[in-house]
Amino acid sequence: MTRLLTVVAGVALLAGCASSPESPAASDAQSPPASTSQGLVIDVTIKDGTVTPTNEQLRAGLDEPIVIRVDSDAADELHVHSSPEHSFPVAVGPAQSFEFSVAVPGRVDVELHETHTTIATIQVQ
Repeated sequence: MTRLLTVVAGVALLAGCASSPESPAASDAQSPPASTSQGLVIDVTIKDGTVTPTNEQLRAGLDEPIVIRVDSDAADELHVHSSPEHSFPVAVGPAQSFEFSVAVPGRVDVELHETHTTIATIQVQ
């Protein structure tokens, strides 16, 4: 009887440890990286005159796709100070996506013109 209880307890212990990596608890504990295999992704929110993030310091590789995803309650213009420069109109609305890459290494500032806010500075290497 003692041997049977030991086996049952061992099986129960093993079953409790066999959680899959895609279980809700495992996925909730991980935050998405700023840089993925598809490139650098920057999530921007413009709400009630406040811009998030501001003055973020990031890194990207040459010719790496850089995606800026914007949710905004105000129209603005997104400006990327790279060579060549990029400008994107930001409309009022969620889930706007702007993609570009940088072919010349150096410092790239990403700004919003109407709010005079620097979202990020990207060091491209």
